[in-house]
Amino acid sequence: MSITDDDRQYQVVINDEEQYSVWPAETQPPAGWRGVGVTGDRASCLAHVDEVWTDLRPRSLREWLADRH
Repeated sequence: MSITDDDRQYQVVINDEEQYSVWPAETQPPAGWRGVGVTGDRASCLAHVDEVWTDLRPRSLREWLADRH
């Protein structure tokens, strides 16, 4: 199944390290993940993730590096 053949609805989720993913909208995200309020088809959710997740480093690493300066 390709992204364009998938007619399910998805939600954008984030974890405590500010890493993003998409998860089927009809199910609860896995432990440690929470929805950010964005739902839609998979392609639009992935487009949102591409737009907002510009620094792929985990939050803890970004904070550690910031503290070292």
